[in-house]
Formats: sequence, C-alpha cells, structure tokens
Amino acid sequence: MPIPLVNSIASWFLKKRFHQIDLFLKYPNEVQNELLFSLLYTAKDTQIGRKYGFESIKSYREFCERVPISTYEEYHANIERSRQGEHNIFWPSPIKWFAKSSGTTNAKSKFIPVSSESLEECHYAASKDLLCLYLNNNEDSQLFNGKSLRLGGSKELYKENGTVFGDLSAILIDNMPFWAEYSSTPSSKVSLLSEWETKMAAIVNETTNENVTSLAGVPSWMLVLLNNVLDHSNKDSVFDIWPNLEVYFHGGVSFNPYVEQYKSILPRSDFRYYEIYNASEGFFAIQDRNNSSELLLMLDYGIFYEFISMDVYGTLNEKTIPLSLVEQGKNYAVIITTNAGLWRYNIGDTVRFTSVDPYRIKVTGRTKHHINVFGEELIIENAEEALKRVCKKTFAEIIDYTAAPIFMEGKEKGAHEWLIEFKTPPKDIDYFNELFDNALKALNSDYEAKRYNNMTLKKPKINIARSHLFYDWLKKNDRLGGQHKIPRLSNSRNFMEDLLALNH
Repeated sequence: MPIPLVNSIASWFLKKRFHQIDLFLKYPNEVQNELLFSLLYTAKDTQIGRKYGFESIKSYREFCERVPISTYEEYHANIERSRQGEHNIFWPSPIKWFAKSSGTTNAKSKFIPVSSESLEECHYAASKDLLCLYLNNNEDSQLFNGKSLRLGGSKELYKENGTVFGDLSAILIDNMPFWAEYSSTPSSKVSLLSEWETKMAAIVNETTNENVTSLAGVPSWMLVLLNNVLDHSNKDSVFDIWPNLEVYFHGGVSFNPYVEQYKSILPRSDFRYYEIYNASEGFFAIQDRNNSSELLLMLDYGIFYEFISMDVYGTLNEKTIPLSLVEQGKNYAVIITTNAGLWRYNIGDTVRFTSVDPYRIKVTGRTKHHINVFGEELIIENAEEALKRVCKKTFAEIIDYTAAPIFMEGKEKGAHEWLIEFKTPPKDIDYFNELFDNALKALNSDYEAKRYNNMTLKKPKINIARSHLFYDWLKKNDRLGGQHKIPRLSNSRNFMEDLLALNH
C-alpha cells in the first residue's frame, strides 16, 4: 500500500477517533456509567447474569451489593469450564481465546478469557489509538515509511477442546489484520516461535535489513534484543542500523531501571518514548503527550473501573469506589468489569491518579508486590525512584533486581535484602547503600519511621548479583521472553532464596 495513502487513511481515522476520545474526556463518569449498564444488559442471560440478577440492577450501589469482588482463584473454576468448551457462563459470545500468563496468584498459570469483543473493542482499538495519539502529537512523523519491530511472547498457541491458549501477544499476532502484518517485523512465523533463544536469533536475522521506524515491547526483553542486534552488527548505536527509528512504545514493567541503558544505545535527544498500560485482562491507559510520565485512562474500551484505596485495602474498612470518587495523589487497587466476562475482578495492580480532569494515572505496582512486613508499606514506585536517584549520583546502571524482608529473630532487628545485577556497578557499594537508604526514607515516611534509630528496620543489605543471574533464573523456570518479569518486591523470601542459591 503506498505511503501517502496509508497516511491519508491514518489522518481520517485520527479525526474520527478524536471525536470519540473527546466525548469521554468531557463526560468521563457518564461514559463509564453507561458502559456498566451496557455490560450488565449484554450478560443478563449468562449463568452469572442470572445468578446475580443483572437484569434488575438499576444503580452502581446495587451492582456492588449483589456482585462480589473476585480474584483469579475465585474465577478459576468458571474459566476452566469455559476452556473445556462450555458457553454462556460469564459472557454471552463464545470465548475462543485464553491469554496464558504467569501471575502472582496461587495458580501456576492464569488463563484470562479474551472475547471477540475485547479483542476488537479493547486490544486492537488501543493499538490504533496509540498511533492516533502519537501522530497527533508528532505531525512530522515518518512512522509509516517503515515498519514496527514488535517483540511479543515466546510461546506458540495451543488448541484444546475447541479453544486456544497462549501469550496475549501471540493471540494478537495470530488475529492481526493484514495491514498490521504488512507494517510489522518480524514475520508472524518468527514472532510465534516458542523457543526464546532460537527466536531471538531469528528476529535479529530478519529485522536488521528492514527500515524499522518504531519499537514495541517489554523494556527488559527489548533491551536484550537491541543488544543482540548491536553485537550481530558490530555497531554501538541502534541508529547505525535503523537510522529512521523515531519512537519506542513500551509497557509491562517500569521503564525507570532501563532509561540510561536505552539512552546509551539510542543517543538522540529527539527520540521519543511512549508508555502503555496493558495486561492480559485488557488495555487500560496510554501516554497521550510527548515527554510525559502520565497515562490517560481510556474509558470506552468495554472496561468499567472501580478502585479501592490502599489505605483500607485488605482491612475490614475496605470499600470500592467508582471513577467519579477517586482523589488525585492517592494510591488505589484496580478492580475491573470487562467485555470478556470478568466481573468486579481484582487485577492485582495499583495506580496513583496524577490528574482527575482528565483522568491520568501512573502505575505504582502490584497489590502483592510490596514489602509490608514491618509496617513500612514499601511499593515498587518507591524502590524504582530511589534506585534511579542513587544510580544518577553514583554513575551506576542496573539490569535487574529483587528485594525481600529479613525477618526478626529474637532481639535481632529486621531489614530488607536486595539482590541487584549491575551493568555498571558503583565504585563503593557501601556508599551506594547509604544513599539508597536515605532515598527510601525521603520517599516513604512509613519506611523512614521504621528506620528511625534502627527501631524496627536496620540498614538494607545489598548483594551484587553475578552476570546473567536473573536471565538464568528465568530460563531455569521456563520464563524466558514475552511478558515474564522478575518479581521486584515480595513479603516472602521464596524468590530471594532461589536466586541466592543460583548466585555463585
């Protein structure tokens, strides 16, 4: 398809879509309320719809009173029935696809339902919106003059009882419209290779001679790919291979630990980074402005949002609130109801609202990925920012890390133990630790209180990880590539002990 025609089509879609986006920007709560009752009406004759009387629910309050909040464990039995081919359990249209992911649940793997509606109205709609928002902000973009290098999951799709499961990225690639295949690299055949290291080599061979204008993928794995491309080409800068590269669309994990490493191999001040917030359960938010760390919450993708303040999360005072009642600056757990049949589902993520007009957020972590053994309420956002500040001062660069508590024993005080793999280690690890401890105190008053005079917590203990430790751990646990991530913070020592055993 000729580039001028592609740009004309994109421009037409952009104008049409911006009218719809403007609608939920002006009337966010009305759009969300209308969406809730549309979802209830659509699913009124499903088994769950009949069980909770969806047809007679007339208010958000009734919705809360009748329909319980659920986690994956509580949804598991219904999902397994659906995977066996049974229909109309929690959504009226047949569920053909299930996005398999490793989560923080008690189950080894999660199988998240992906309906045809969520595929088109959420995941694919978001991909088009991402381009629309980017092009609107960068009218001189030459994005469509080349291809997007997409780095998806490492698992192929598996068929079972008439349903299909695999990484969400594999499902999206398998159902991708022709125009997206035309404008992407590597090919679907290579993208869906199951063995990660074989796939990595194939991607390098297939993409180095393409005119790549954008990148899309999880920061940790994209960095591995780009370094492989540089090694293969014997170059220092990615722009020596793809001179027209202009933007990297990233999500899945925090970008903070990787910023400096990306800048070193992408050394252009005008290169752009755009963050997205998506998961197997849905596509939630998009960076809608250049050089911003805030994400616009997308309100018309078939997802109804509720929130629980982390001040009361997990307590007897726990209470859900709709979008209209959230407060700027507060940390919330996210509860979703979707057009794939997830009803009041706790996705396990936490967000902080940076704006309520419009609704913009930052992802702050996971409800289970924090350390709160001693009342310190340390969240990933605190850890990422503290590490960023200290690395800047000590000229260190981090590849990966994890942290866990050291529990009190007798009169011995507790502490946090950190295992950090450096690309560039600090010259003085004790000085690094002192700065890190002070940064955490500055960012988290609960941590500062517990550290006061070593009252509850001693200074952190930092272990330096050997080269490739986290990669080897992921490989050992069959988690290479795609959406798999290192668990950053944990209230238990399970991950830490396993990693320390490998650190030799």
